[in-house]
Amino acid sequence: MSLSRELQLHITQLKEIRSILNSMKNLAFIEIHKLLRFKTMQGQAVANIERAALDFLDFYPGLATADHDAPHICILLGSERGFCGDFNESLINAVATKAYSGVIAIGSRLCNRLENMTAEIVATLDGANVAEEVPTIINRLINTISALHGKSNPALQLTVVYHDNASSQIRQRQVFPPFTQPPDERSVHYHNPPVLNLEPGEFFTDLIEHYLFAVLHEIFYLSLMAENNSRLQHLEGAVKHLDDETVRLQRKSQIYRQEEITEEIEVILLNAENL
Repeated sequence: MSLSRELQLHITQLKEIRSILNSMKNLAFIEIHKLLRFKTMQGQAVANIERAALDFLDFYPGLATADHDAPHICILLGSERGFCGDFNESLINAVATKAYSGVIAIGSRLCNRLENMTAEIVATLDGANVAEEVPTIINRLINTISALHGKSNPALQLTVVYHDNASSQIRQRQVFPPFTQPPDERSVHYHNPPVLNLEPGEFFTDLIEHYLFAVLHEIFYLSLMAENNSRLQHLEGAVKHLDDETVRLQRKSQIYRQEEITEEIEVILLNAENL
């Protein structure tokens, strides 16, 4: 097979790979816009719960007690799929020097890179590929937390480490115990206590459950947006590299083909002279 023919086959393969990567890039772009709507609505829900909780604690401050000696579990939120650069490695580096009692790792790609973690890996879970899978993953996570909570640990501290798409940074956000914002940071203070149909302690327990479920959804959407943004940038670079390589190989193939045509003409002329 001639060199120009081999190059044309290689160019065809590059174009096929480029088509696949470009489709993946378009899917990441679509997922980002879908997650943007989810994240906006979930962020508003979390803000409303936090505002109601802090107003409630103005009148029942004794309920917001925290055990600072309780085991501190890190929920490390990585990616389920690849093509997102150093997304998972940067998360591992962010917690490398932290003194967590244990780590719950989420995302298959992240879980495959935990061999050098110093903290104990207490659980590993699959991550979400798309926004619609987030509720299922969160239910599994809550079941895992409940199991850890019942294994002789009367209390837990939970911090989620994730890529925050809003700030483009890795964030370490404590979700339990919740509502740790100092009172002087709030601008509105009510003078009358809230009207409750439940006992204050029972109400606060239910409120924490609702908050934990809501804030985990918000965090997962932010992380999945950051993951798809990273994937989008990574794939754009890969597609551009393939385009540049294809152009380079096409030029090279043309040069080889011109040389082959020249050789064929020379052979024809030599044969004509011999005749």
